[in-house]
Amino acid sequence: MTTPVAATVGGSVVTVAEVDDRETELRATVLASALPRTDTSEGRQLRRWLTQLIVAERVVETEPVDVGPADVPAEDDLLPDTAARLEIGSIAASVLRTRRARAVFVHVTAGVRVDDVEVAEYHARNPSRFSPPVIVEGGWHHPPVPQTLDEARPAVAAHLLASARRRRFRLWLDARRAELVALAPGYEHPGDPSQPDNTHKH
Repeated sequence: MTTPVAATVGGSVVTVAEVDDRETELRATVLASALPRTDTSEGRQLRRWLTQLIVAERVVETEPVDVGPADVPAEDDLLPDTAARLEIGSIAASVLRTRRARAVFVHVTAGVRVDDVEVAEYHARNPSRFSPPVIVEGGWHHPPVPQTLDEARPAVAAHLLASARRRRFRLWLDARRAELVALAPGYEHPGDPSQPDNTHKH
């Protein structure tokens, strides 16, 4: 009897049973009440999203890395807030929960740099972005005082570098998925306009 397949990643098969198991695990969490009902359009879209997550994890597993334990950052270091998670996308953000994925992140983004021109241009547009709050008696806040470029440089450079590294990882993951992944009918990307449950129409 042939095992139903949801996707292939290179020579690796993702079975429908694996998607079933991942959905069962998710529905056993505190998120259960917020999830769509099974056998609905939204429920099928959830399964497509879970398939994307599984294949992204497999893609990460195929990447050879040589990063020591001390060199692997924590998840919160790479994704410190909601804006960072939105920037990198839900699949990449979920993948980065694993230590191996964060090691691949370090490997893939090692060559990313931010130059002085980018820092200066960002600061010119956002001179108070990293200024400390001015708190007066009673807890009131005054508008932050714009910093000089020299004062703001470390914070701006760190901000831009972190953003550039997230972008590089997301683009790398997208490219590797395009190279390695084949999705079975019914397990297309949730945003694929050709699949019947995609409600984002133009």
